[in-house]
Amino acid sequence: MNSGNACYHSVQNLLSSSLLPKNLKIQIYRTIILPVVLYGCETWSLTLKKEHRLRVFENRVLRRIFGPKRGKITREWRKVHNEEINDLYSSPNIVWVIKWRRIRWVGHVARMGRREAYTGFWWGKPEGKRPLGRPRHRWEDNFKMDLQEVGRGGMVWIELAQENDRWWAFVNVVMNLWVL
Repeated sequence: MNSGNACYHSVQNLLSSSLLPKNLKIQIYRTIILPVVLYGCETWSLTLKKEHRLRVFENRVLRRIFGPKRGKITREWRKVHNEEINDLYSSPNIVWVIKWRRIRWVGHVARMGRREAYTGFWWGKPEGKRPLGRPRHRWEDNFKMDLQEVGRGGMVWIELAQENDRWWAFVNVVMNLWVL
């Protein structure tokens, strides 16, 4: 997030400029800011707090791009509401992109065989005693929740992931479900 904020602040004058069209500003956001923020997001274990922070960041950037809006009746300037931002920004939000990348990446790792990433992914129980309290949110838990969110909670995904064409068809179906 810190790198994303630094990147955002370096181009914020471009994003608020009235000389550039909105589609070019959105392109700047997608090509310059978003890759910095989402670097390595496939391996993140997202909590609700982190999801909220990412949505707040994205809304702040999009609010800068779309600028204030003039009221129809009062003719006074006001901030663009989150629902209006979602309507104006036709692409999926940042959390959906992270979930889609996570599902895409797990298929790639499942097809790797017995390399470092694969063995790290399927690492068994760590030795030792775990700390008191609720167990931490694991990456695998996030992935299973993503599958439940699209109605595929009980599927045997590891077998599907072994076939590249079928896995990519599944990933594209998942992305279309989240976009709609």
